[in-house]
This record gives sequence, structure tokens and C-alpha cells, in this order.
Amino acid sequence: MEGLALAVPVAQSQLLPFPTAYRFVSLKRHRGRGFRFRTWLCSQAQGVPLPEQVTVPDTENSVTGDSIRQRFLNFYASRGHKVLPSASLVPDDPTVLLTIAGMLQFKPIFLGKVPRQVPCAATAQRCIRTNDIHNVGLTARHQTFFEMLGNFSFGHYFKKQAILWAWELSTAEFGLPPDRLWISVYEDDDEAFQLWSDEVGVPVERIKRLGEEDNFWTSGVTGPCGPCSEIYYDFHPERGYVDADLNDDTRFIEFYNLVFMQYNKKDDSSLEPLKQKNIDTGLGLERMARILQKVPNNYETDLIFPIIEKASKLANVSYGIADDQTKRNLKIIGDHMRAIVFLISDGVVPSNVGRGYVVRRLIRRVVRTGRLLGIKGDGRGDLEGAFLPIIAEKVVELSTHIDADVMNKASRIFEELKREELRFVQTLERGEKLLEEKLSDALSSAERNGTVPCLAGEDVFLLYDTYGYPMEITKEVAEERGVSIDMDGFDIEMEKQRRQSQAAHNTVKLDIENGENIAENVPDTEFIGYDNLHCKAMIESLMVNGNPAPQVSEGSNVEVLLNKTPFYAESGGQIGDHGYLYISKGENQPKAVVEILDVQKSFGNIFVHKGTVQKGVVEVGKEVEAAVDVKLRQRAKVHHTATHLLQAALKKVIGQETSQAGSLVAFDRLRFDFNFHRPLRDSELAEIEVLINGWIEDATQLQTKVMPLVEAKSAGAIAMFGEKYGEEVRVVEVPGVSMELCGGTHVSNTSEIRGFKIISEQGIASGIRRIEAVAGEAFIEYINARDFYLKQLCSTLKVKPEEVTTRIENLLEELRAVRNENSAVHAKAAIYKASVIASKAMLVGNSKQYRVLVECFDDADAESLKSAAEYLLETLTDPAAVVLGSCPGEGKVSLVAAFTPGVVDQGIQAGKFIGQIAKLCGGGGGGRPNFAQAGGRKPENLASALDKARSELIATLCEKGN
Repeated sequence: MEGLALAVPVAQSQLLPFPTAYRFVSLKRHRGRGFRFRTWLCSQAQGVPLPEQVTVPDTENSVTGDSIRQRFLNFYASRGHKVLPSASLVPDDPTVLLTIAGMLQFKPIFLGKVPRQVPCAATAQRCIRTNDIHNVGLTARHQTFFEMLGNFSFGHYFKKQAILWAWELSTAEFGLPPDRLWISVYEDDDEAFQLWSDEVGVPVERIKRLGEEDNFWTSGVTGPCGPCSEIYYDFHPERGYVDADLNDDTRFIEFYNLVFMQYNKKDDSSLEPLKQKNIDTGLGLERMARILQKVPNNYETDLIFPIIEKASKLANVSYGIADDQTKRNLKIIGDHMRAIVFLISDGVVPSNVGRGYVVRRLIRRVVRTGRLLGIKGDGRGDLEGAFLPIIAEKVVELSTHIDADVMNKASRIFEELKREELRFVQTLERGEKLLEEKLSDALSSAERNGTVPCLAGEDVFLLYDTYGYPMEITKEVAEERGVSIDMDGFDIEMEKQRRQSQAAHNTVKLDIENGENIAENVPDTEFIGYDNLHCKAMIESLMVNGNPAPQVSEGSNVEVLLNKTPFYAESGGQIGDHGYLYISKGENQPKAVVEILDVQKSFGNIFVHKGTVQKGVVEVGKEVEAAVDVKLRQRAKVHHTATHLLQAALKKVIGQETSQAGSLVAFDRLRFDFNFHRPLRDSELAEIEVLINGWIEDATQLQTKVMPLVEAKSAGAIAMFGEKYGEEVRVVEVPGVSMELCGGTHVSNTSEIRGFKIISEQGIASGIRRIEAVAGEAFIEYINARDFYLKQLCSTLKVKPEEVTTRIENLLEELRAVRNENSAVHAKAAIYKASVIASKAMLVGNSKQYRVLVECFDDADAESLKSAAEYLLETLTDPAAVVLGSCPGEGKVSLVAAFTPGVVDQGIQAGKFIGQIAKLCGGGGGGRPNFAQAGGRKPENLASALDKARSELIATLCEKGN
């Protein structure tokens, strides 16, 4: 009998609104203790065939995070939803920094800008949110990285079906006790309230009406919006119904949010019904895992806890018996490491801007936290090693069912983490030095003013945010020195950053176009440019300054929308084609001419031809002859294929783990950005050129075909950075060399490229390198230009090409010798002047024991100024203080401070002192306590700056000398 499933008709169910429902009863032997019944509901009305046998997950034993994810997707797949892959954490959307919600990849569909490909879909979307980063580890549910399980309807089903399925999923599929589930609805949404109470049967005592802040979803000031309904799990039903607060985290957790996207919010805040009502839901995987696995918080689920265990081992602590602060630190590491690994896998590398800053901030927080836990080295004997890659190994191990591609990028992820951690450790050490300076300043200031020493809140925050120095350590060290810290000021600075973070990372902007909806009135453009560079087409629409126009006259800039086009629209890094649109008058004489200088895609797949009316008048509905500039197209094709060859060569020369981080395919050059941790050596660049030119010489015929995305990836095709792909993809292959998913234009044979030359290689961000190169006609132009310049240089130097290097080296050596002689003369002149003015040193202090000399040395350069100061320091007896300034050139100021030991012992340091004086001249600088140099950009302020230096030295030394 085991495995047998019986279809038993049942009465109208509250779970399913269909007249004929069947409950499938399966029998399965349970650990040798007899048979256990399990049920499964379905209906022919759902469009799901009645199976002869149904395999039902063993809910008692299948509560891993991976099984929850799969059961969710299977549940909706069996109800007609297309299961789609998670989008990248780097969204194809300029309005958001990172993917923060499951609906983001469907935003164009919700807006009506692109047609739906399927009526409804289900996803397990990777998400990043950092607006609540300070609550990570503190609460049971806040995370930076999480998975949002979602089911979406694009005008297919709406409120009733979404509610019924959400309840069935929660109670029948996942087995949550119905009496533990509470519901929230928008305060005015009577329909949702009625569905939950009458159709599902939830007692009204467990349905809460909440206000707009909690239960009305908006995407921004304007755009699609609607009420939402949430399902909460009650951990403490024994507390009863009276005064139950769904925001009480100790009792409730909201795990499923159903958004009923039914309105468009207009500029005046009024709501109008959408033509197509949509469903956008999100079920938190980690939250559901917490409930089903019966653990006290999200971090102790099997999705995160193995990472925590890895960190615990490195820190030599036991999570089970650790105090609350230690547990919180371990939770921070467990959460942040998931976010870091998946971000780097998706092409984000640490930097000081944008997404790179998010990664860098998370990495620094983990490193700081690890140090607080006492983690030293890599746990494998290297005390100077990095521990992040060791913990990341566990994240990669757990990533298989989330994103299989992470495993393929593991070596690059580990290398990036190691490099960033070791670099940051040095930053932390600089923070320690800065803290010591700030504490010394606080103590000195308190002593002068007779106050209690206190470290300013903004200084504590500077140490925390810029130098990554933990606030807890700052507080501990300060207390040891007898210095308090301004926590109120620190909290103010922290709140400023939190508000900025929320504004940057937690907004999804959606807008409905005002006026005529172009997406509705203009069909997608048929692109025929792979095979044809000219064709006849109809003008579907004209736009001037973003507004529709029936006709456009000579001299005007215009955007033209055609029914079909040979023009390639910018995408995949390749710029749009140039060319012309001709409207014939007859007798083959053009009536109107539009020069096209750019082509962009808009509203999904509508090509916007941007140009200028050179002659005549263009009108909507007229037929045009569209002609691409053949020579420019060939240049673009050559550079695009060369880009594919460049990526293949990079992988061969510096390693398969390198990947594309951006590209530009232009008519005059190509640009390729890639992940790598160091500059390429000359020998490596030469090897890359040899490889590519060899492939060009091989005259290999390219192969282009369209195939399913899954099949293309299985064949080893590489995806282009930042591109979004459908189920069918175009694959461009150079047999034996390269295979990439690419919609760009390419040569037919590698021999068309003719030649390839790298013109530059440089770093553009931490861990990101950029190569610029030329190929084809641009290669010939580059070589000819280089030859022309070399001939000019040979003529000027009167040498042969092979003698140029030697001649230039000789000239440079002669120039260095002359400069050294000149510097020596200037130094002697400065020393002579110093000997003359040494007698002008002022005696200050009660006992007149300090000598102070502050003078201007006209146009002396920095080296001469330094020589003069060193001479004066030796000439004047201790204690003495010398400050000299000069204007060595236009817009330049040089400053030097030289103090003898007797002055330094009074707490006056040359580096700090001259740095403050330099600020008055629009610059800065520093150095040792006894000798320091600085510079500036405002010579007009030098006199007043020197006066300030003189008066401060005198005042301070007089005070110290008392």
C-alpha cells in the first residue's frame, strides 16, 4: 500500500473556492510504526490535472530551508505559475541601488511598459536591505540578506485567489496551526476582511485593521499602489486576544505579505483604479524556517546557523553558553557574510561609492566584530592571515540551492575578501593612532579650560564610520585614560547616517507615464539589423522634447519610433547605430532627411531613433527609407567581437575566475572592465595581444544561434555583465575560443578584425581594472598616428627610431643634473638668508628662555625651505621654534616647522601645528613632532598665516613657561 494515493471527493472547502475538489490521501510507512495519512488538495478548476499518484513531502522531516523554498515554488507551479530564477542583486533599474524586493524584476510589467510573458509567476528572490543594519543580531528577525519567496499575478487573478492560496500554503502545505495565524488588513479594505473571515474562516478577533503606514503599499509619491494584507504567526497564543499588538516582536512574526496592486496614485494624491490589477506577494524564507524549525530567531535556522558555528569555532567560543553580546556579534557575522558573498558573486566589489560602499561597509563590520570576539588570523596557524575567506567557505557551501553560480566564483570571492580584510586591518591600526591623538587633545583641552575631559561624539563617529574603529573599544580605551565620550553626539551622527541609508537603499520608484501612454499606442519595434542595414519602415510616432508631435520641421531635434528598423539600439555595452532616414518625394529625390546619431531602447523593446531633421518635414504615418552607416556599423562589429576575444584571453592569461564588470563598444575603441586585484604586467598584456591577434589570423567563422537560456548556460556560454535575459537567448560563439550570450552585432569571421592593440590598462576602483583597446580600422588609424608621432620625434631629436630611447634618457639625465645644481644654489641662498635672520629670533616666556623665529622666504622652494629650517635649528640653541613660509610658484605655498626638544617637551608638535597653519593657506600637511612640512594653494594668505603662527607660538610658550 505504501505510496498509494486515493482521490476522495470532498464537500465545498473553505480552502478552495471550487465546486469540485478532491482530497488526495497518501499512505506512507512511518519509521516502521505503521502508516500515516497525508492529504493534498487540488481541483480541475485550477487547471491542474488530477494525478494518479501524488507524492507529498514529509512535512515532519522536510523543514530545511532548502525544502521550504522548493515546496513554495512547487506549490505555485502546480497552480499554473511559471517558476522564474532569482534576479541579480544588482538590479537592471537605475532608481535603486540593490535588489530590495521580489517584485523588482517585474516592475516594467506592473507599469505596463513591457507586456507580460506569463500570466503569473513564482520566484525565490535574493534581496539586500541595509536600512536596518543596526538591528541585525539585536532582534529576532532583522537581516541584511534574505530570500523573499513570492507569487505574482499580472492581471490574471486578484485578491480572493491570492488570499485563499496563501492560507492553503500556510496551513495545508506547511502545516501551520490555523489558530496560531493572525491577519492584518488595511483599515478600509472591507473586501479583504470579508474574504479572511467568511471565505477562509479566520475569527474576526484575529483579523486586525491597520492604517496606511502598516497596510497600504506605495512605491513612491506617485505610481502603482494598493492595500496589503499580512499573515502573522503567534508564538504565544496563551496570551489571548485582549490588547494583542501585531507589532510585538516577542509574540508575533509577520511572514507573508500580500499586496493588492489596484490603484495608481496621482500627483494630487488621489487614487484611480488601474486597468490591470496585480498581485505582488512576499514570504520571508528565513522567517518561515524559524517557525517550522522551532528556533527562537532567524539566525538559528539551518540557513544561517552553520555560518555562526564556523565563526564560533574561529573565536573559540560556544554559542550555546555565550552571553547576549557575544551571540549578537556571532549573528552579525552570520548575516553579513551571506550578504557579502552573494554581492561579490554578482559582480559588486568593495569601493567607496554606491554598491561597492555597501559591500565595504559590511566587510568592515564583520572584521570589527570578529576582532571584538577575539578572532586572530585564519584559524589555520597564520595569525596575520584573513578569517573572512574561511567563514565564506561555509556560505559558498550553503549557496548551492540559492545560486549555483556562487560555487564557480568561489576562488575570486575568497581572494577579494582576503585582500579587503588585510587592507582594512591596516586602516584599523590607523584608527588606533587617531584615537590616541583625539584622547590627547581632549585631555589637553580639559586641562587648559579646567573641564572634565570628553571625546566629542563626531570624533567617536569618525573613528567608527571612516576608520572602522568599534565604538565599544573607543569607550573602553577612553575610560582607561579617564576620558568620557559624548554618546548623544555619536547617536546624532549615527541617526544622520541611518536616514541617508534608508533614503538610498529602501525605495522602489514606480511611475505611470503622464499623458499619452506610448507603450500602449506603439507596438514593439521589429529589429532586422542582424541581416539588413537598410529597409523601408513606417513612422509610428514622433517626439520632440519628450512630447508627441504629428510632424517635425527642418532643424529640429526629434525622436522617431518606427515599426521596424535596421538600427541597433544601445545595449550590452554596444552604442547605437548612426545613419539616416529618408522620405522620398518621387523620382528618387528625398523630400526629407533625418540624421540619426543615437538609438535607445525604451518601454521594453521600442527603439527610439534620436536625431536631427536635416531637410524637409517628417510626419507620423509616412514611409521612410532607414539606412545604417555601414562603415560605423562595421567598426562596432569589429570592436564587439574583439571584446569577446579579450575576455577569453584574460581568462587564459590571468585566470578563469576573472569576470566582466562592464564594457563599452564604440566606433573608435572598446573598453572592458574586469575583476582583478592588481595591475597587469607588461608581459601579460603582450601575451593577451599575441593570443587575440593569433585568433584573428586563424580566420575562424563565427556561429550565432538562438537557444533556451538553460541550454546555453549548460553549454558554458558566458553572460554579459548587467544584461537581462529571457527564456530564449542569442549565443555568439567563436569556436574553440569564446561562447557568450549576446544580442550585439558581430563580424562573420575573425579575420575581419584585422588587428588588435591594447592602448591602456588601469585601475578604476578597488579590485576593478580597465583595458582600452582598438581593432579593425581604428587599429590601423592608431598605428598610423603612432608612426607619425615617432617620425616627428626622430626629426626633432635627429636620431633613428631605434635610438630614440637612448637619446631621451641622456636628455633626462642632463636635465636632472641641471636641476640638482639649481637646487643646490637655491639651498645655499636659503641657508645664507637664514644665517642673516637668525639674530631676529624673539625671546619669549617669563624667563625669556624660548627662541621663536617666524619668517617669509619669498619664492624659495620646499627643499630650500627645509635646508634653511635645518640650519636654523642647529644654529639656535634649545629651546627654539622655527616656522618658515614661501611662495615657490603661482598658486603655491610652502611651509615648514622645526622645533627643538625643549619645545616638543612642552606638548607642541610640529606636525599638528603646521597642519593647522596650512589650512589658512588652503592646504594641509604634517610630519614628526620635531619637524614637519606643509603646503597650500592661497599665497595671498601666507602673511596672515605666518602672523597667526607667530602669535600662537608666543602665547603657548609663554603659558608653558610660567
